[in-house]
Amino acid sequence: MVVGQARDWRARAAVRFTPEKQPVHGARGMVVTNHPLASAAGAEMLAAGGNAVDAAIACLFTLTVVEPMMVGIFGGGLSHIRLADGTHVVLDGLSAAPRAATPAMYRPVSDRMPAYMETVGRENSIGPKAVATPGTLRGWCDASRRFGRLALADVMEPAIRHARRGFAVTPYLAACIAEAATDLARDPDIAQLYLPGGKPCEAGRRLVMGDYAETLASIAADGPEVLYGGALGRHIADHMARVGGLIGLEDLRAVTTIDRPPVHGTYRGFDIYGPPPPSAGGVHVAQMLNILEHDDMAGLGFGSPDSMHLLGEALKIAFADRAAATADPAFVQVPVEKLMSKAYAGERHARIDRARTAAWTPGVISSESANTTHVTVADADGNIVASTQTINGLFGARFIIPGTGIIPNNYMALFDPHPGHALSIAPGKRVTTSMAPTIVFRDGKPAFALGLPGGLRIFGSVMQALVNLIDHGMSLQEAVEAPRLWTQGEALEVEAAFPATSREALAARGWRVLPVAHVGGGMTAIAFGADGTTTGAACWRADGTPIGLGGGLARAGTRFWPDAPNVEEAD
Repeated sequence: MVVGQARDWRARAAVRFTPEKQPVHGARGMVVTNHPLASAAGAEMLAAGGNAVDAAIACLFTLTVVEPMMVGIFGGGLSHIRLADGTHVVLDGLSAAPRAATPAMYRPVSDRMPAYMETVGRENSIGPKAVATPGTLRGWCDASRRFGRLALADVMEPAIRHARRGFAVTPYLAACIAEAATDLARDPDIAQLYLPGGKPCEAGRRLVMGDYAETLASIAADGPEVLYGGALGRHIADHMARVGGLIGLEDLRAVTTIDRPPVHGTYRGFDIYGPPPPSAGGVHVAQMLNILEHDDMAGLGFGSPDSMHLLGEALKIAFADRAAATADPAFVQVPVEKLMSKAYAGERHARIDRARTAAWTPGVISSESANTTHVTVADADGNIVASTQTINGLFGARFIIPGTGIIPNNYMALFDPHPGHALSIAPGKRVTTSMAPTIVFRDGKPAFALGLPGGLRIFGSVMQALVNLIDHGMSLQEAVEAPRLWTQGEALEVEAAFPATSREALAARGWRVLPVAHVGGGMTAIAFGADGTTTGAACWRADGTPIGLGGGLARAGTRFWPDAPNVEEAD
């Protein structure tokens, strides 16, 4: 039985919380990113006559400057685009294993958890052998060329400006630099930038990226081919060959963006669209919602032991299936229809024990990094972009390609270093990701667009936000800031805002409850009003900032004041 939604979440909630940030409302567009300068770059594009795609790409290029630990032009990601004419596409710019990669190229530390994904010398996560072939720049430039209104040089201008003139380091960036400092110190180029005088940059310091500004300027002038086979690409390939990396010029020349149709699910009258494999996000968000649709989540109340138990069980089921089946569909047959079917969800739901947690242990544990970024943009014409992008780990492979300012990804860490599994390495194979840039419709009209960074915790956090909005009737700001939980079959991570009584009740059901500071990263979201207005919200887990456009041009026929009668003479 499918249970209808209820709205009085506060009356049933076990949790009381007050959002830390305020939402923003707009009538002519909305931009939400995890840095104020990036949001401002997107708003600048909308004000200049650009559309949501122009704004999103401007945001992403700017984030490579002001949020360099999370995203870069040598990374990978997904852009979920819904155009005003109803066209719906996911642009897959994910990274792929280089042609020289082999299933047994690393020496795994262990065949068991928790060190299953680790390799000798950390070669799959730090240094040149950790770098996968990047798809971000190609994907962004393809989106700009195909769907944007403005020239590439225009959308890149804010990023170049901030790299050249500098920007103030935020406390968030400063903390990330300090966290990675030991590894950053091993590379002289990245250390010179982020560890001046041998110490991590402090908050408030002005950070100038001269080399990176020149790299961006060359791309703005000559396009992405500078990297994908041109002078910049040759420089990078030569450097990688010298230091033992795998990426060659032919890898870069072969990079393409793949158009993929979004997967579609339903939940209590809402249509949910998300990215297909190799992303696990869309498939497993839909799967978990199908499972939860059998229960009265609103009646159980937000943060109650019963609702938290069901969320945890749905997560464990999804991760067991993700590990077994979800990978690059060019290499692995992914049973998308079965995973997303209501009947299969019913079978899985029937096995849930309300009194005890069950063992839904996955066979493979992924090491997907939480260090990602997300952009959500909408314009007044009905174009929507939800884009999640990353260099995978914090500061990627933790070195800079000399003379370029580019921090390459460490996406090879997402592949299983053991041969013979769905996520094992193969030349040209795209990484599997938990990215879940999601767009939701009600009665054929946009209702919500959202996403977040957070690695493995992304799609579970998206699922919880949708339950918050649809079942619990939360405002957008409440939904993105509400406490979250997460598990993939081991401990149940629970944010501190959940009450001790709920944690104790879960422990009594067999859960190993692990209190954590936060689950996933900063969600950025947009809600669409029936009157055409938008609301933007970002949560406390990052430097998220919504910027909305209001106002507009002068009323038609309005004339400059001196043409009107002189007031003093009329008196």
